[in-house]
Amino acid sequence: MLALVLVTSFEIFTGGMRRAGELQEYSRALELAQSKIAAAGTEEPFKEGETQGETEDGRFRWAVAVRRTDEGAPAQGQSNNNPYALFRVDVRVTWAGADSREHSIALATMGLGSRL
Repeated sequence: MLALVLVTSFEIFTGGMRRAGELQEYSRALELAQSKIAAAGTEEPFKEGETQGETEDGRFRWAVAVRRTDEGAPAQGQSNNNPYALFRVDVRVTWAGADSREHSIALATMGLGSRL
């Protein structure tokens, strides 16, 4: 009976430790995605295109896509004197978990930038 209790306790403990590791990876990926979102439009002006890279330790890969939206565009035949444009920023972070499966997180935001 004692052996059964010990085995069950050990399985619960190792499951909790594994889950804590997964949550730590998810938290780090979320922090990376948030930092890439925050940098878009602040460290340099919005520029349409895609960039990608990975963390120094190579565990996490990230991709940032910036697209200008047509929301708020003038009706056909009208000129647009507005010097600003609305941009959509999409960030995706991927990583291989302890279970060797690929995990990912995606965030998106909108930002106001120069039309030029």
